[in-house]
Amino acid sequence: MQITSDILLIGIGALLIKHYIADYLLQTRYMLQNKGKYGHAGGIYHAATHMAASVPVLLGLGAGLWMVLGLIALEGVLHYHIDWGKEQAQSKLRFGIERVEYWYLFGLDQVLHHLTYVLMLWVLLRA
Repeated sequence: MQITSDILLIGIGALLIKHYIADYLLQTRYMLQNKGKYGHAGGIYHAATHMAASVPVLLGLGAGLWMVLGLIALEGVLHYHIDWGKEQAQSKLRFGIERVEYWYLFGLDQVLHHLTYVLMLWVLLRA
């Protein structure tokens, strides 16, 4: 599959928009309150929301079915563990939103999610 720089830029833009929708607009209180409990359905549902929302983006970029399934599996595992790790750190450190350290941790969480999309597109590019 030929991937051009235009497709890569469209891909990263679409994945970032997808991230906003899945992480902010579609995330429920149930998901939010349970992401820090390893193996809890709330965190799994949240990661699955991201996975499902990535399918049309990846198909639109021309990825085949097996590639899409592999990439969303990668995304699901990484997203789940990034969120779980942030929640673990937050519960141990107990930073409130008024503390700058809270925002450092929040920012790191978001950067790691965005780097997941870079990794996914890199894998797609190399396929």
